[in-house]
Amino acid sequence: MSLPVIPAPAHLDLNDDTFALTSSSGVTAESPELAELAARFVADVELDCGLALAGTTGITVTLKPVGQAEDGVPMAAGLRADGVPVDERYGLEITAEDIQIWGPTPEAVYRGLTSLRQLISAHLQDDAAVLPALRIVDGPRFAWRGLSLDVVRTFHGPDEVRRIIDMLSLYKLNVLHLHLTDDQGWRVEVPSRPLLTELGATGAIGDRPGGYYSQAELAELVAYAADRYVTVVPEIDMPGHTSAVFKAYPELGPDEIRSIDLGNGESLQLNTLDPGRDETWAFVEDVLDAVIPQFPQSAYVHIGGDETWGMSDEDHVAFVEKAAALVRARGKKVVGWQEIARAELDSADVVQYWLDLDVDSMVQNPDLPTPPEDLLPVLVEGLRKAKYDAPKALEQGTKLIVSPVTWLYFDRPHADASSDPDQEEARKRLGLEFYGAASIEHGISWDPVDSLPGVDSADRLAGVEAAIWCESIVTPDDLELMLLPRLPGAAEKAWARPGTEWTDYASRLGAQSTSWRNRNWTWLQSTEVDWT
Repeated sequence: MSLPVIPAPAHLDLNDDTFALTSSSGVTAESPELAELAARFVADVELDCGLALAGTTGITVTLKPVGQAEDGVPMAAGLRADGVPVDERYGLEITAEDIQIWGPTPEAVYRGLTSLRQLISAHLQDDAAVLPALRIVDGPRFAWRGLSLDVVRTFHGPDEVRRIIDMLSLYKLNVLHLHLTDDQGWRVEVPSRPLLTELGATGAIGDRPGGYYSQAELAELVAYAADRYVTVVPEIDMPGHTSAVFKAYPELGPDEIRSIDLGNGESLQLNTLDPGRDETWAFVEDVLDAVIPQFPQSAYVHIGGDETWGMSDEDHVAFVEKAAALVRARGKKVVGWQEIARAELDSADVVQYWLDLDVDSMVQNPDLPTPPEDLLPVLVEGLRKAKYDAPKALEQGTKLIVSPVTWLYFDRPHADASSDPDQEEARKRLGLEFYGAASIEHGISWDPVDSLPGVDSADRLAGVEAAIWCESIVTPDDLELMLLPRLPGAAEKAWARPGTEWTDYASRLGAQSTSWRNRNWTWLQSTEVDWT
């Protein structure tokens, strides 16, 4: 029997009894620390499936150890974005009499409650969820389980970001990496540099509206995420991807602005912050001093460091090393895209591996679009350097976040057809053709350890993080259509043990659509999945 839960639990025992959960059921919190979790669970169940749990008995949540001796679920490998070791292992038992959820921490209990939410939504009929009797003991494979969200190419307001946080939370993902700055816009307040939001925030791709998050809005988002055990990690992308900075403060830019026409109305910028200028570092310090306090739960600051087209290797290394030192001096840890591994790093730094592309085979692939003539040599040079990044990071003792384009870039076009004709029209325009299309099955047909060169153990990894870039995404519906149903697959890879089998996973995935429909989330209605 396939249990309609994603990610798949580590240990599951089923028997023939059942328990009927109805509106007269409720939650008993045996510890005061769990009262708020119980109340949020009741609210979430009603949003997921319409069942209002108005009683006080039936489900009991307790703080107590899972017990390694009985099930042997190990602690998660990797690093947490909040920097605090937390045991997320939980137990869930359903008998003919009641439901028990326990774990050593409130966060562990919360993870168990999300599994129960999925079971309730999948089994609800005629105002009762008749649940199978079972015993689950479960815990994550990796500590860092996240999504990188581009809010620059298209600005996604606070309401949409909250919807994304709800998706992450339902599938036990615990990091929202906000890509806050790029060539097209600047999305975070820096009071000492007001032109960043007055001018730099006004843009997005093409004629899309810009915008930024006020300090109050970010505080609300960070708190909303923390209440759901999601840590928001800020990214300030530098020294490249800084055209919005130069728009606001031209004096920080180069004397000559250079770019390559991409042939689609956009251009590739070849301009970077200069590590040899004092003004650059005054700017970086102002930004760090303003941004870091706005993300108090995050132990990390993401400094970008990627795609520094037109910058010398020496200048890139100099910039990364000084920017990283400034972050560390402010009591935070450093994370950056894999290109930062070309600099000297501290073993506590984290490198985000994304470039798993074989540039030579891509150039020779007739099915992929040919890049503009001026762009090709720039891309080839950058991609050929990239194959040395992960080994360099590992040599320096840093851990890797697994975010390979092939498996976890959700801006790849959908390969699966949709049963909805309107979605078929959207599917044709969404995603970057350069990457090639990917099916839902493809997204779960890999393993984080096996996919990385030089990695033979989960201990070398910080965790797993998907990424969604918004060059082709215009509306919230577009965004959700590209995230769902892919996001649960990323969660499966980050939490569950290796060996996911497609037929079983597709059955579990199809059962998720009840809660998605009730929450008015948009998802690709793939013809390869039997949606309930």
